[in-house]
Amino acid sequence: MSAFTQWLTALGFTLPSDGELLEASIALALALLALAAGWMMGDRFGTRLSALWTRHVGGQTEGLAQRMSPISRHGTAALLLALIAALYDWQRLAALGLGFAEGAAVALLVRAVLRGLALPRWTAWTMGVVAFFAVFSNALNKAGRLAALQAQLHARLDQGVAIGSHQITMLWLINAGVIVVVIFAVVRLVTRASGHLIGGTNSFDPTQKLLAQKLTGIAVIIIAFFVGIDLLGIDLTAFAIFSGAFGLAIGFGLQKTIGNLIAGIILLMDRSIKPGDVIVVGDSFGWVNRIGVRAVSVITRDGKEHLIPNENLMTQEVENWSYTDRNVRVRIPVRVAYDCDLKRAQALMAQAAKDSPRVLDTPQTNVRLTAFGDNGVEHEILVWISDPEDGVGNVRSDVLNRLWLLFKEEGIVIPYPQREVRIVERAAPRAKR
Repeated sequence: MSAFTQWLTALGFTLPSDGELLEASIALALALLALAAGWMMGDRFGTRLSALWTRHVGGQTEGLAQRMSPISRHGTAALLLALIAALYDWQRLAALGLGFAEGAAVALLVRAVLRGLALPRWTAWTMGVVAFFAVFSNALNKAGRLAALQAQLHARLDQGVAIGSHQITMLWLINAGVIVVVIFAVVRLVTRASGHLIGGTNSFDPTQKLLAQKLTGIAVIIIAFFVGIDLLGIDLTAFAIFSGAFGLAIGFGLQKTIGNLIAGIILLMDRSIKPGDVIVVGDSFGWVNRIGVRAVSVITRDGKEHLIPNENLMTQEVENWSYTDRNVRVRIPVRVAYDCDLKRAQALMAQAAKDSPRVLDTPQTNVRLTAFGDNGVEHEILVWISDPEDGVGNVRSDVLNRLWLLFKEEGIVIPYPQREVRIVERAAPRAKR
């Protein structure tokens, strides 16, 4: 017996027998077949699964759609390896090899799923490592002295600090971290998937869809909170006094936030403001891009996005150009000279408005004489448009450009401002003697 063999024997390890080596070789071959099957599954069906996911879940979780190939590859390999490990009572060496391969496949699967849900890279890798050790530890139970090492490690991790009746240990912290990440990932997946399903239904209008998506997201978060509390084994009655004081502080600190949240829900329920509406709030003019939890996004014609708190829309005066009717009247002032043919000039104004592509035929365009000004006769062209989100200044510009050409053809003059300047001569003052 060699010195190395004697050293292993002294530590409690024995060299594998020929039967164990043969069994380990068979397990290795089966593991390679499982990995090959997973690779073929990812290459052959990954694109189809990605298209299927995109069609049924849409762009809400596009990250998962892009990773369907590695998810199907590692998922198939992990499933086949788990079946191989469970269908036969493998000996120590084979069990360790299959456990390592299965743990690696599960770790890569967890990483791909979490990255697909847009979780940070370090979180995905950390959860993958935790999943690897969780799966690999099951194989250690068949590894002789390694099982004792596993029990000793578990006992060390189970030592902690007692806070009241609750024991805070390293193992509890690891479990808490895993539970929090898993619940966060599930909430994100369920929220986005349900949002897509609600958005694809035909029984709701856009405002009702947005309201249902917001309420569903809030319900999912509340359910996940209580499920997480239950899984962590936290007794809420022990924190009754603390939670009351903390809740009161949060209530005062987040008063504006809660007010904006409730105001946003009310806006969606009464449909006074909807995505796509053209509104004016103070100096902000534009169309509503989206209604969020805290603020409403309004995009102006300059491409600027104004975030207006929901409470402001409830307490301030708001002009909604498309609340009940999308038709908006635009006023275009025009001045002509006193010595021109007013009837002809007014007819040309109506024609210029009629020729503009965005001006509606119904309601009818009107031309009104508003005043006899200092420099000319004041008119106002009243036109109607149905797409105020495309702006009103370009409508005025188009009508005035057409009117300028028509006035040039007919010889109608747009008067210049006239000022009469009188010079009064005064006698030179006499010189004093």
